Amino acid sequence: MIDHTGIIVSDFDKSKAFYQKALAPIGYTLVMEFPAAVTGHTDVAGFGENGKPDFWISRGSPNQPPLHIAFRAETRAPVDAFHAAALAAGGRDNGAPGIRAHYHPDYYGAFVLDPDGHNIEVVCHCPA
Repeated sequence: MIDHTGIIVSDFDKSKAFYQKALAPIGYTLVMEFPAAVTGHTDVAGFGENGKPDFWISRGSPNQPPLHIAFRAETRAPVDAFHAAALAAGGRDNGAPGIRAHYHPDYYGAFVLDPDGHNIEVVCHCPA
């Protein structure tokens, strides 16, 4: 089981604002943040739900190639809301909400590229 993961971003403040808006529809908030003076390396921000950060961004040279991170939603509505919120926050469309039957008949996902080109997805595996 994965406890947490993260990506490196080029513009920490821009990415932090992007993720605060883009992940809000799935219940994620900015849970904690530490400056380089605390980490000994770089600024970091952790997002999650219920006070537990499981997705982190770090200031630095972005991962190359960009990464794909997928978040799970319990219903399809948050998938749609994520896509709209992420685009409004400056993300670039990388796949509108819809069924991806090649994965399985109920795979409903949406994809957006973040400010550094990371492919961020929200997916629901439940029937409509």
